[in-house]
Amino acid sequence: MNLSFKFGTVGSPTGTPRKPGGSVGAIEFSRSIGLEALELGWVQSVRVTEATCAAIQSMGEAQGVALSVHAPYFINLNANADEWPKSRKRLMDAAHYGNLAGATDIIFHPGSYFQNDPADVLKVALPRLEGCAEELRKKGNPVTLRPETMGKSAMLGSFEDTLEMSKIAGVQPCLDFAHLHARPGDGTVNTYNEWSRLLERYADALGAQALTGLHIHLSGIEYGPKGEKNHLPLAEADLKWKDLFKALKAFGCAGRILCESPIMEEDALNMMKGWKKVSGEK
Repeated sequence: MNLSFKFGTVGSPTGTPRKPGGSVGAIEFSRSIGLEALELGWVQSVRVTEATCAAIQSMGEAQGVALSVHAPYFINLNANADEWPKSRKRLMDAAHYGNLAGATDIIFHPGSYFQNDPADVLKVALPRLEGCAEELRKKGNPVTLRPETMGKSAMLGSFEDTLEMSKIAGVQPCLDFAHLHARPGDGTVNTYNEWSRLLERYADALGAQALTGLHIHLSGIEYGPKGEKNHLPLAEADLKWKDLFKALKAFGCAGRILCESPIMEEDALNMMKGWKKVSGEK
């Protein structure tokens, strides 16, 4: 398949057999059902050996599955001075072992505002993130760090926040369109025009070329006035994802779309089918 987007799941597909199991089994299974990307869900902690990473890397290459890593949830670029070293280590470990496993992108949740002004929070977050990105470059680690757009308004990770962070070399957003829809809490950010405006701003901030290397998370989502509540299957939610695909097509976008719905591989395959229909690609 030569689609503009590679489709896959965040975390191992639910149908991954117990043997060989693990990430290696998840890569093999993903490919067997027609998916070409996988985000390794290292969301509690990074507990892998170099030998495991080598096995993941080799299977990813053999199967032609593009790999990324979802770093642990407990990373906060706005952590207090005592907590920050632990947060930093989680991100750097995900980047180190992710690179060994053949992952090109490290996705992470940027943290919380702790009820502070977003502009003040960025003054703390940006230098810290820049320090991480610079250290990776010095070590010859080529991964892209991707702060994810977050679904709750109290969280660091608005669309604007991630664009600001992406002025740092080696940093690009992870665009979770379900989160972007849920964040305002009022049902907005759910039309072709609204998504087009986001993509225009993305291209203005990061260059039109950046639209061909998007890393997208997608699922149905339930939300309230404060934003995201939980992820849903596509069919049970109000997200107009087919209109989103029309906008992605109109802007010549490409990259990866990873599904976070509770029925993840099923919805990832639905998305792939939907993309083929909208794009006319085979």
